[in-house]
Amino acid sequence: AHHDVQPPGRRELWETEPFEAVEKDGRLWGRGAADDKAGVMAHVGALRAFFELVGSEPGLGISVFVEGEEEAGSPGFEAFLDAHRDKLAADVIVIADSANWEVGVPALTTSLRGVVGGVVEVQVLDHAVHSGMFGGPVLDAPTVLSRLIATLHDDDGAVAVEGLLSEDHTDVDYDEARFRADAGVLDGVQLAGRGSISSRLWTQPALSVTGIDVTEVDKASNTIAATARAKLSLRIAPGQDPKEAGEALRRHVEDNAPFGAHVRFELEETGPAFRADTEAASSQIALWAFEQAWGRPAVTAGMGGSIPFTATLTRAYPEAQILITGIEDPDTRAHSANESLHIEDFLHAVTAEALVLAALAEQGAPGTE
Repeated sequence: AHHDVQPPGRRELWETEPFEAVEKDGRLWGRGAADDKAGVMAHVGALRAFFELVGSEPGLGISVFVEGEEEAGSPGFEAFLDAHRDKLAADVIVIADSANWEVGVPALTTSLRGVVGGVVEVQVLDHAVHSGMFGGPVLDAPTVLSRLIATLHDDDGAVAVEGLLSEDHTDVDYDEARFRADAGVLDGVQLAGRGSISSRLWTQPALSVTGIDVTEVDKASNTIAATARAKLSLRIAPGQDPKEAGEALRRHVEDNAPFGAHVRFELEETGPAFRADTEAASSQIALWAFEQAWGRPAVTAGMGGSIPFTATLTRAYPEAQILITGIEDPDTRAHSANESLHIEDFLHAVTAEALVLAALAEQGAPGTE
């Protein structure tokens, strides 16, 4: 799991103090309550329950690793893993950093999109100039940047960057009405892209502008800005090489510079995608444990987000079976204001993980009878 969190953002959007845990309406509110300090505590709770069940001789070795750079793409994890590969080697790796299908319905995450992040900068002048004296023949950098950003998607809102993989196939469907409610889409706002909702979330690329550097409105004057920057976050489908996706994004912004503006792209983050083997012994154990803990069958579903260290672990331990379990739900609002954790589902998650450990201890190494 990981203990680091996203910044809280604008304080006025929070109904509680971001870094003070508040319990209300059956949920625990606060930044990191779900993503992913709940994942850390799920491991702690599961281990407590497991050792109470089996005593001092668990029948299997257990290592716990809590990472602190996941929200920044885990840049130091690969070197750390190289240095401590033997200590962290495992037959089964449980990552508690995903989401359930909904409150009361567990899910085993079967795929993750990878991530590519970078900053694009456009420059139209070597210095800012008076908008009255020079406006007309020269467009300001924010306008040029806006036109460049507009080329990233086609008229349907699908990502228009050439060279990116896309697949319209998922195990389960995501009802549009439910998605609109889960995401808080305003009435009248059309959904972007093509294909099923679930494929647009899990197996197709998605590209967002997560930040823009331009002159602030309250500091603006009659000036043509010379430069403007935007931070781009690209989610890539399972099977896509993140470095190739980064180069595809670089080529697109450089080849589509409006009015010959100077464009510079700096790649800041890459994280591979992931696809699970749902027929593996540990996956079947997890699905059984979820049903026992929640009292209903689990859903197998993809996840639109990325957990960069998952692919790193896959490369380091190709024979290991990786389970990605859920703490969050559609109302969690991870990375947003008013993040929260559903307390009863957290208890179910702890119970399910303890059952997984007990079943692995009873059956021995994965694949054995």
